[in-house]
Amino acid sequence: MFGREKKSGSPVSSLEREPQYGSNFYDPDIPRADSEYDELNVQCPPHTTQRKLVAKIDLRVIPVLSILYLLAFLDRTNIANASIFKLREDLNLQTTQYNTALTIFFVPYIAFEIPSNILLKKLKPHVWLSGCMFLFGVVTICQGLVQNYSGLLATRFFLGVAESGMFPGSFYLIGMWYKRSEAQRRYSFFFGSTSLAGAFGGLLASAIGKMSGMRGYNGWRWIFILEGTLTAVVAILFFFIIPSFPEDANWLTAEEREYVKARLYKDQGRSAAERKIGFRDVVNVFKDYKIIVGGFMYFGLIVPAYGYAFFAPGIIQTYGYSPIQTQLHSVPPWAASFVFAMVVAYFSDKLKHRFAFTLLPIFIAIAGFGILITVHTNHHLEYAALFFVTMGVYSAMPVIVCWFTMNLGGHHRRAVGTAWQIGFGNIGGIIATYSFLPQDKPKFFKTGYSICLAFICLSAASCVVYAVSILTQNRMRDRSPSDLGLTEYEKTEKGDMSPDYRYLF
Repeated sequence: MFGREKKSGSPVSSLEREPQYGSNFYDPDIPRADSEYDELNVQCPPHTTQRKLVAKIDLRVIPVLSILYLLAFLDRTNIANASIFKLREDLNLQTTQYNTALTIFFVPYIAFEIPSNILLKKLKPHVWLSGCMFLFGVVTICQGLVQNYSGLLATRFFLGVAESGMFPGSFYLIGMWYKRSEAQRRYSFFFGSTSLAGAFGGLLASAIGKMSGMRGYNGWRWIFILEGTLTAVVAILFFFIIPSFPEDANWLTAEEREYVKARLYKDQGRSAAERKIGFRDVVNVFKDYKIIVGGFMYFGLIVPAYGYAFFAPGIIQTYGYSPIQTQLHSVPPWAASFVFAMVVAYFSDKLKHRFAFTLLPIFIAIAGFGILITVHTNHHLEYAALFFVTMGVYSAMPVIVCWFTMNLGGHHRRAVGTAWQIGFGNIGGIIATYSFLPQDKPKFFKTGYSICLAFICLSAASCVVYAVSILTQNRMRDRSPSDLGLTEYEKTEKGDMSPDYRYLF
């Protein structure tokens, strides 16, 4: 699904022996003449190949999680499309009340990120993710039935509660299935669902908007009701098909599960999946300063990302388009960002490099905001600049999250670290909601563009700091003895802080 995997020569994995399965025994350490070996010298089960098995995992893991997050992002941002169809007028929203309604979503969304990932591990992905999905579908339906500003605030708050586990949970789950060198295309495809949601949302809104007046409801109500209903129905189906962790995947054979665990162990170290996450684990994760830096890398891009997602229809409407034309013109920039993100991901995985592929898209986004700040009379050029913004921001974000997530070793550090990065980063969403105010419209939203530009530069600087940090630590570990008398258990507990671990640059 995501391209061919490399093959390599001969044994041997250093994985400890695993249990027997009936009268058959499969150990990746025992050479077999009828098996192939991957580039990490881990032996594949004799009945399959690495390429076939990874394709099997791709088809089971990536599409399901991508659709899940597409619907989550659609339900989160469809308020931007709804605002074009008289939402503000019907609810009599004054001055910054619309912005406040956007902001209230992020309060629980940020607060519940880390607890959500802990519950994901405790309750299993198919239970937790599908349950949250059903809840935010129901809340979205309720959003279409509100009668005043207070009702809108309440539904936006509970939407944030229900959606808090979607993004970090999905990223965490993907990271437990793939090696670091092959993860970027999967992450970018998953993250690209945000771009597809933006494009799909614009097309859907342009069609649903024509239902305005049906049963006495304006078009914005139908947007929430129909899209929320779709989410709730899909959530029921997904309860049965959302994948679990490799250790619990009953759709793989016992041999295939052992192989998946073996290749991940060779690439990332042991996962400690069997042990529960405690408060001490959370505290220990934050003793590593790179965790804080990783949060700022994502935080800097969230401001322009949500700034565009929530206000693009309003910005495009200032170019002189009707409500339906505005929705349709919002589609191409989103579609372009998805294609460009996949191109960036392909080369990032092919070259096994992340740092340069964070900065290149960021520079493209900076160019886009530079045009928007300085050009105000050429609508065609301004519209083209929106392509630069989406292509840059929405291509850099998955690389940053993948780079950071896949450099975290073990279940515990990855669960906490991923939730922290997403949770802290989403504080930027609060800033984004107040970056584009109604009173700035006559000034061509220059304040909002300037704020976005500043935070993109913050993200770029944080990426440089993170790159220098991991490069320095890799070189220090290369010069230091790796045999410090640590047991396998102690190495597992340390995760990426183990002296044997090397970060991907």
